[in-house]
Amino acid sequence: MLGDDSLTPAATSLWARSPAAGTVRIADTAAVRMADSVRVRDKLIATGNPIYGVTTGFGDSARFHLSSGKTTQLQRNLITYHLNGTGPYAPEDVVRATMLVRANCLARGYSGIRREVVQLLIDCLRHDITPLIPERGSVGASGDLVPLCYLADMLLGSGQVRVAGTQMSAAAALRAADLVPVTFEAKEGLALINGTSFMSGFAVLATHDAAEIANVADLCTALTAEALLGNRGHFHPLIHQQKPQPGQIRSSARTRALLTGSRLCTDAPQVLEPDAGPDGFVALGRAIQDRYSIRCAPHVNGVLLDTLDWVTRWLNVEINSTNDNPLFDPLTAEVHNGGNFYGGHVGHGMDSLKLAVASVGDLLDRQMALLVDTKFNHGLTANLTSQRGPSDPDAGLHHGFKGMQLAASALAGEALKLTNPATAFSRSTEAHNQDKVSMGTIAARDARTVVELVREITAITLLAGCQAVDLRGAGQLGHGTKAAYDVIREHVPFVDVDRRLDGDLATVAELIRSGTLGDVIREHTES
Repeated sequence: MLGDDSLTPAATSLWARSPAAGTVRIADTAAVRMADSVRVRDKLIATGNPIYGVTTGFGDSARFHLSSGKTTQLQRNLITYHLNGTGPYAPEDVVRATMLVRANCLARGYSGIRREVVQLLIDCLRHDITPLIPERGSVGASGDLVPLCYLADMLLGSGQVRVAGTQMSAAAALRAADLVPVTFEAKEGLALINGTSFMSGFAVLATHDAAEIANVADLCTALTAEALLGNRGHFHPLIHQQKPQPGQIRSSARTRALLTGSRLCTDAPQVLEPDAGPDGFVALGRAIQDRYSIRCAPHVNGVLLDTLDWVTRWLNVEINSTNDNPLFDPLTAEVHNGGNFYGGHVGHGMDSLKLAVASVGDLLDRQMALLVDTKFNHGLTANLTSQRGPSDPDAGLHHGFKGMQLAASALAGEALKLTNPATAFSRSTEAHNQDKVSMGTIAARDARTVVELVREITAITLLAGCQAVDLRGAGQLGHGTKAAYDVIREHVPFVDVDRRLDGDLATVAELIRSGTLGDVIREHTES
């Protein structure tokens, strides 16, 4: 139900990836406001007073007052001169999210746009007609002008679209769906492009996917702790209650719950030799304290969990806002000029999210490094090979996870490099009219990429953890880790001899992205 402030990031993500999941329509109260704002728009145009972007040019051209008879051509020109995007086309799920969010923003009834224009956008969604939108070209204020012009161009019956994944002209796609292109009236082209919906499309999906990584990161920690014969006491509630960061508490509790019943990871180190040796010290079978990448894992993943909480709140506001300019007040019949197209909250939220996600990726890369190194892996083989020692006739022939550790390190380095904040690079554009811009779209695209990289690191760490516990004996796993292990082993086998592993990596990455592993984790950790 659009225009009634009820759209959520979760619903947007679901609909973007499963467009048949539900029905979208404009709320009745919102439709009334839309009609009222159009009447206000037309009444104000009739007064002859200049209205920005309606009877004036745009940006530094606003000093030119145009006649009301040129408003339609003005809106068409606005779309045409912004069709200069570059780079790869945005994925279809991002475009669907963009379309849904833009329709919701306009349906709120303050933008002076007719219901039938927004309805055509909704109808395109219903028929899975999505415009080809180049990813690059937006500075995030005045909104996502360049990318959203490709959306507006589709409604005019121009440009290229995908229909259920097949590329064709927008004119042919609309005709096949019995949809009629529109001609923009005053303000309508500007209303479609002067907002934050493209960056929000990237942001809601990156946030959704980052939440799945946060879930699975605790599984990685639990599996690694078991493989390294670690100390479950690091996740005791008393420790984390004394530093009550909400995300840290959630992460430690989830990790501990996954380890319930484990015979590999225990609450206290065990003494192997009861008598003191010649130097007077007792030999311990396990370290009293594990390395930071295990012991401090809840503190690292907790930052991501808390970041997800407040970023989601910010996005919930953004996708239910009228991020447009100028706005028409249906109650007072006034026009208001402002800057709601500015993407600062999305940009800063995504810069923070990508940093928190990359930090988790670095954590998991460090766990992976412990698993493959005989100096730290407590008796496991080098690189987790199935060969047991120099007496094995195949010793040195196979290399296990040597290449996977290299790949994880490369992915971590790339993710960390992308944490440079995009919002710090504001540029003055458009003859210094747009002299402070958000760079929110770049931040959101970077966040998307960091999430993809860290998902792959997470998949590698899970594969290494499963390999390691196979060498220990998977029957000794905790209840939660065993359930997740079983799901992974349904799809990828133990690495007995050297073979290509890119397919295994992609399979487990999809188990993460789809929420399949997350569902298993939630089942075993949420009461």
